[in-house]
Amino acid sequence: MIDHISINVSNVPASRAFYEQALKPLGYEVIMEFGHVVGLGAGGKPDLWIGDRDRPTTPIHIAIASADRETVDAFYEAALAAGGKDNGPPGLRVHYHRNYYGAFVRDPDS
Repeated sequence: MIDHISINVSNVPASRAFYEQALKPLGYEVIMEFGHVVGLGAGGKPDLWIGDRDRPTTPIHIAIASADRETVDAFYEAALAAGGKDNGPPGLRVHYHRNYYGAFVRDPDS
């Protein structure tokens, strides 16, 4: 089981604004802050950390589960409105499995 993920970003305030807006439909919010490190999560536990480091993290894939398809759609729209870049609109991805419904977005730092 993964406890948390940390990624390096080039601009913490900009990345914080993006992740707060993009992940809000999934119940995420800022839970903790330590200087230039921000922990986001749902239910009071941060599981996605962003921080200011010497260089940004090479693009990675992070998947966050959603309660339903409407929430996936809301995430996708919120992420694009926050400055994210489309990497696959909401829809079925039957090559993963029959009921896999997802949306893919790159953050503004990618």
